[in-house]
Amino acid sequence: MARLPVGIHFLISFSRDQWYRAFTFFLTFLLYASFHLSRKPISIVKGELHKDCTAVTEGEVQFNSPSKQTGYLPPQQPPNNGTDCGWAPFDKDNYQQLLGALDYSFLCAYAVGMYLSGIIGERLPIRYYLTFGMFASGAFTALFGLGYFYDIHSFGFYVVTQIINGLVQTTGWPSVVTCLGNWFGKGRRGLIMGVWNSHTSVGNILGSLIAGYWVSTCWGLSFIVPGAIVAAMGIVCFLFLIEHPKDIKCTSTLTTHPKGFENGTNRFRLQKQILNNEKKKPLDPEAQCLLLADGSGSIHPNHFIILPAEGGNAMAAISFTGALRIPGVIEFSLCLLFAKLVSYTFLFWLPLYITNVDHLDAQKAGELSTLFDVGGIFGGILAGLVSDRLGKRASTCGLMLLLAAPTLYIFSTISKMGLEATIAMLLLSGVLVSGPYALITTAVSADLGTHKSLKGNAHALATVTAIIDGTGSVGAALGPLLAGLISPSGWNNVFYMLMFADACALLCLVRLIHKELGCTGTPTGDQVP
Repeated sequence: MARLPVGIHFLISFSRDQWYRAFTFFLTFLLYASFHLSRKPISIVKGELHKDCTAVTEGEVQFNSPSKQTGYLPPQQPPNNGTDCGWAPFDKDNYQQLLGALDYSFLCAYAVGMYLSGIIGERLPIRYYLTFGMFASGAFTALFGLGYFYDIHSFGFYVVTQIINGLVQTTGWPSVVTCLGNWFGKGRRGLIMGVWNSHTSVGNILGSLIAGYWVSTCWGLSFIVPGAIVAAMGIVCFLFLIEHPKDIKCTSTLTTHPKGFENGTNRFRLQKQILNNEKKKPLDPEAQCLLLADGSGSIHPNHFIILPAEGGNAMAAISFTGALRIPGVIEFSLCLLFAKLVSYTFLFWLPLYITNVDHLDAQKAGELSTLFDVGGIFGGILAGLVSDRLGKRASTCGLMLLLAAPTLYIFSTISKMGLEATIAMLLLSGVLVSGPYALITTAVSADLGTHKSLKGNAHALATVTAIIDGTGSVGAALGPLLAGLISPSGWNNVFYMLMFADACALLCLVRLIHKELGCTGTPTGDQVP
């Protein structure tokens, strides 16, 4: 008998559970990357909605004319005022406030909707709920771009579109985190979710490149194409997403066992033995000292939150107040509020800042801004890896926040010295700003949503995730709004605001960091690779 090819031998070395787990990992990665892909165009198009006419030569005007590109008459543009031109109503002197209001409309609706989304998502099939959200998000993202083709200059039209889009996009995060949490246990959760959370940066990078391709010639397509991509991924979600391992008789935890037990009934006997032994294990340090309000070495019976269902032995979905009582939820939620304020200010205003400081056009500024997201990929992975090794989520976030504030000050100082300095600081800022944000929204949310005080109630994960990310989204709404109000007085003041927000985020974690550092226990095997 001939030997199996190396490639086939590699494929069959993985169990059925591992293949399904990997498939779910990559599918949810792509699904949420498409959400972020559709959020990025507004930051890229800002430089085109309002631009300085003196910087545009006559040849560039002819090249950028839609009639040269598409063969039809362009929408009638209003006369420019002074040296300003662009798309009404963003061609006026108060354009920064108007663009900030667009960001605020989306993010405020997103923050409000997020609190409801988790509660609704727990009571509906995730696949249907997420598919609806992706179709709706694609439709309203494209609707914003249609304003270009139908010559719409009503500020109210763009605001309403942003509000509805913000509401429907809240279906995404609780759904994908719940699905991933169902498939992956606590072992190496920080690293796994750190890698997985790079979908945020990947989506931002792709969104910047796609929107930047059309921004100078036909900015309507900068929204329509991403909208079509999100809707297409909605079809993929409906056809392929598996909500829970039990739906196809797979296991939901990452267990290590000899190869002899990979298949057949012996594997299930071994897993049963592991589950029995799990009851005898001491509680992990997070449960002992990080997430407890009383600082004792064991979980007090009053900390258990049990919600019996009506009829049957299954547990009911957790209430909003019940989720808030989980130790650590409030502290991490408030920390994320300030961390996300910083991250989303960069997301929505970085291209315009680069345009003003480095004097680049909208397309080049959009491409350069992707370096911040590249740094964010490494920041999320680094935060997850370090927190897994140390078993200290809050301390990892605190260290990165402590380093982020002076880094932002240096960024505001030396980015004006040239393009090379801007590139270096974009990468470093991306690592330190995105690291805590990524860790809290993924591994920490999943840890708290499956906390031991819930006694195995899996229905809490979506609500806990929605509370944490919803609170963070309040900061995400405030950041771009404040940037729009403060930037006319100088970009340095915007950076001072961001540094203050980082300091506040660090203060929110002081109690938890103190408990972590005061815990003398060593991380258990399910926390450290």
